[in-house]
Amino acid sequence: MAQLVGKAVVAQGGGPTAVINQTLAGVALEAMKHPQITRLYGAVHGVRGVLNEEFLDLSQETPANLLRVAGAPSSALLSTRDKPDEEYCRKLFRALKAHDVRYFFYIGGNDSSDTVRIVAEQAAKDGYELRAVHLPKTIDNDLEENDHTPGFPSAARFVAQAFMGANLDNRSLPGVYIAVVMGRHAGFLTAAGAAGRTFEDDGPHLVYLPERPFSKDRFLADVDGVMKRLGRCIVAVSEGVADDQHRPIATLLAETVERDAHGNVQLSGSGELGDLLKDLVKKELKISRARADTFGYLQRSFMGVVSDVDQREAREAGERGVRYAVSGEASGSVAIRRVGDYAVDYALVPLSAVAAKTRTMPDAFIAPAANDVTPAFLDYLRPLLGSGFPETARLRAPRVAKLLGP
Repeated sequence: MAQLVGKAVVAQGGGPTAVINQTLAGVALEAMKHPQITRLYGAVHGVRGVLNEEFLDLSQETPANLLRVAGAPSSALLSTRDKPDEEYCRKLFRALKAHDVRYFFYIGGNDSSDTVRIVAEQAAKDGYELRAVHLPKTIDNDLEENDHTPGFPSAARFVAQAFMGANLDNRSLPGVYIAVVMGRHAGFLTAAGAAGRTFEDDGPHLVYLPERPFSKDRFLADVDGVMKRLGRCIVAVSEGVADDQHRPIATLLAETVERDAHGNVQLSGSGELGDLLKDLVKKELKISRARADTFGYLQRSFMGVVSDVDQREAREAGERGVRYAVSGEASGSVAIRRVGDYAVDYALVPLSAVAAKTRTMPDAFIAPAANDVTPAFLDYLRPLLGSGFPETARLRAPRVAKLLGP
């Protein structure tokens, strides 16, 4: 079989992560090893950059600088929220064809995988040989066919450590603390808050995920129950929690609703849900010390809170994508598979198995009461958090007897 010779383009789409540049470096460094890839271009601002022919010649980057960039969070090539339709992808394909691009690597989530699918189908219709490979990335951990996705372990580590600190703070000055975590349809990241619990009374004491209907009355009863038992309560809640009719709670409690360019309810860019739940607790439970935070963008690219496991796998996903492409494999999506305890392997799966699909938390990971996670989820998550995960401790010194009475 003759080798496919031509240029390659790599792009990054959607929300940045702490390790997305590891995947970029994996693509670039591996591409340098294969002479059939004559040049490697990086598209600035994702697929929009391809459309506008805004390319960086990554072939002229040094391996040393690529490795430095790999260690930095966020998208080195910059990103886009464009959701290409068929016409957009036809123009995208024409730009790739004009530059004699034969290899297209797109690092991203659900929408990015669908873009790769459409571009690959367009190339096949035109009889143009193109290997289009989707490389997984999303802190939501919601790609089908994957055990987990690059970006999620580091974001999960941040969330777990943030709740560890909040728990210590809340133990010192008790009250109700509510933190809203990213996750429109999948609750993996919110559930990660439970990974830092060491003692029986550690928070988060309540965990609410979009996979289960959220009831305002049940929420208040849950908080009231924890407060009566412990005298304090920490709540982890996904931004996408909805009622039993799939209506986002943020839209039911808010007087006005903000929407993004695609008509989706704006969840991440607003602290409204946390504030609304906090006000609900104050009003209905008469608890004056109630506070709320929205972790927001901090989860995605927090400097210095990175899982070494995540870094390693993100890099290897990029390397494997290039190898699949140049070896004559069909277009597809690189998937991470867990083997043993703990190791991973990689597979190239059909784009149709991943494109525009959403994976959610399995039932086995969610407690029957729907306000916590199970030990099975914690067993799944812990290897992903990486080495050096912090531990908390408590003073064990005995209390001194009172001399003046109670």
